[in-house]
Amino acid sequence: MAANFWTSSHFKQLFDQEEVDVVHPLDKEKGITLEDFKLIKMHMLIRTPFSICKLAQSVKVRQRVVATAVTYMRRLYTRKSMSEYDPRLVGPTCLYLASKAEESTVQARLLVYYIKKIYSDDKHRYEIKDILEMEMKILEALNYYLVVFHPYRSLPQFLQDAGMNDIGMTQLTWGLVNDTYKMDLILIHPPHLIALACIYTASVYREKDKTAWFEELRVDMNVVKNIAMEILDFYESHRLITDERVAAAFNKLKP
Repeated sequence: MAANFWTSSHFKQLFDQEEVDVVHPLDKEKGITLEDFKLIKMHMLIRTPFSICKLAQSVKVRQRVVATAVTYMRRLYTRKSMSEYDPRLVGPTCLYLASKAEESTVQARLLVYYIKKIYSDDKHRYEIKDILEMEMKILEALNYYLVVFHPYRSLPQFLQDAGMNDIGMTQLTWGLVNDTYKMDLILIHPPHLIALACIYTASVYREKDKTAWFEELRVDMNVVKNIAMEILDFYESHRLITDERVAAAFNKLKP
């Protein structure tokens, strides 16, 4: 991985929100709305039987591998349609690719074993060749740009500098960072600003006044606060999502 975010392919590939919130024409033909698009991406990470998190728990990889896999998946769908790149195969394949990029390689046969164990229908019980073929398609779609910088990297130092590195605050902010991957924030904002937004959210929640510390950082607090508001808005809207609503979105992908 590149050592400096500002000279990395990750920085050069940051998107505007408007570029991320685009439903591919092939998906629109199937009736997939922007809300459906966001729901499917979010539940590729959690909740569904084929979620990246569920597979990651089975094959026992680090959270960083999960975060990288989700980033690849989200990058892919800024370029390609879900109709052509089925999320149910893209999720496991991104996890496989991320495990190699993060030097925590998971064997494709092990993923296939758990896919067959988890998936209930025969149609999506993929074989090793399916994973390997999709891996090449994803690599080509991403132009082989696999570098990802995560908020986790700067979070411990920020917490220490702010005097907020007790166990409770560390767990709270870490959990907030994990939840940012249920959104497209990693595609839009530099990771250190996402980390700061999580610390800001946690400090407000715990009623810790860190205004002076944030001022010393000389970062754009409007951006930090806007990211924090996106996180809070996500929590509010996420409570209203039902399993039926998610299933309806996925059903639109059927041939």
